[in-house]
Amino acid sequence: MAAPLTFETTSKAHTPRLGLKENWRQFWLLVLINAFVGTMVGLERTVLPLIAEQDFGIASRSAALSFIATFGIIKALTNLVAGQLGDRWGRKRVLTLGWLFGIPVPLVVMFAPSWKWIVLANVLLGINQGLAWSTTVIMKIDLVGSRQRGLATGLNEFAGYLAVAVAALASGEIAARYGLRPEPFYLGVAAAVIGLSLTLLFARDTKGHVREEIRIRDNGTDAADKSHIPLSSFAILARGTWRDPALATASHAGLVNNLNDGVAWGLFPLFFAAAGLSLREISLLTFMYPAVWGVSQLFTGSLSDRWGRKGLIVSGMLLQGAGLITVAFAGRITTWIIASAALGLGTAMVYPTLLSVIGDVAHPAWRGNAVGVYRFWRDSGYAIGAIAAGLFADRWGIAPAIAMAGLVTAATGVLVAIRMPETHRRTA
Repeated sequence: MAAPLTFETTSKAHTPRLGLKENWRQFWLLVLINAFVGTMVGLERTVLPLIAEQDFGIASRSAALSFIATFGIIKALTNLVAGQLGDRWGRKRVLTLGWLFGIPVPLVVMFAPSWKWIVLANVLLGINQGLAWSTTVIMKIDLVGSRQRGLATGLNEFAGYLAVAVAALASGEIAARYGLRPEPFYLGVAAAVIGLSLTLLFARDTKGHVREEIRIRDNGTDAADKSHIPLSSFAILARGTWRDPALATASHAGLVNNLNDGVAWGLFPLFFAAAGLSLREISLLTFMYPAVWGVSQLFTGSLSDRWGRKGLIVSGMLLQGAGLITVAFAGRITTWIIASAALGLGTAMVYPTLLSVIGDVAHPAWRGNAVGVYRFWRDSGYAIGAIAAGLFADRWGIAPAIAMAGLVTAATGVLVAIRMPETHRRTA
């Protein structure tokens, strides 16, 4: 097994340079790779809840949402170890491993004879997303250094979630023409093969960039600053869960953000179908939310580098809450489009900014592990949201379940305003 990151530096002739401009080829390659990662999960956004209902006759909302709960639990646990594995084995190996778990996913969904096979596919998808998405974002943070961290995470999430949106729209259109299975999932086979090929042939590891950032940071570190001391995995888990106000509040906000994303993923298609919308109209609405989310992150990530993190996170959580509540109580497709766009914009304000908070606070020596802890709690929100929303919807209906998710999201915005410190100095 490879040794974990140390504080040794490479020879001066081979010292990597930090920055987006200095590493633009690798950076944009990783942006492209993450777009294929997003495609894998986007294929399920429109059609999988409908497959549960139409192909397998699952009427219970909690049972139908079991695939999201499984995905969330597995992805959360995988996130927890992805950063540790990247620190020890190297980022490229972990990214490659993620793609190997992703390749069977669309094939299993295509030919699944029972719902249990769909749940199994989402176990594999959770591992794929936990390893591959976590690693691409960590590698981008490694490459750019501290000055452009928000921009780096914004571009990473832009690529991933724009791909989610496009895949959701494309799978819905294909399903409307040819059926729910197997045709929409051919895209997944192509995405997995291309993503793995790009990783194997062109991606380079970024551990050298981490060592260089450690050298630069520690050369300017006051002797009383202990942040450079390597921490145990438990110590990092404790910081990210309750001890550190910035890291722990970011984990809480991330969990609630993905709780409401799980609600949107699992309940929106069923809610809109029950309202009498066609499959094409449903695919448009499921496209709108992640599309606005993805595109807006081109701007929100870099804005957090200029304006600071906290204000964007608070405003974004409140906007998400308003969007969800509007979806629950509106009755027209035009209003649903506007509310979905508001939900996407609010998520874009929050998503890359929370990742940047982790990068601000965590030392490069334990940053991969800290990102893993944050993403563990964040993606636990999928499971919590799917289980809670399914039970709530079975008892009180889909609209109240969506509204409740909105209220929880807005309340979390208030919590962030109270507890989270600003972690990034304003530059404009």
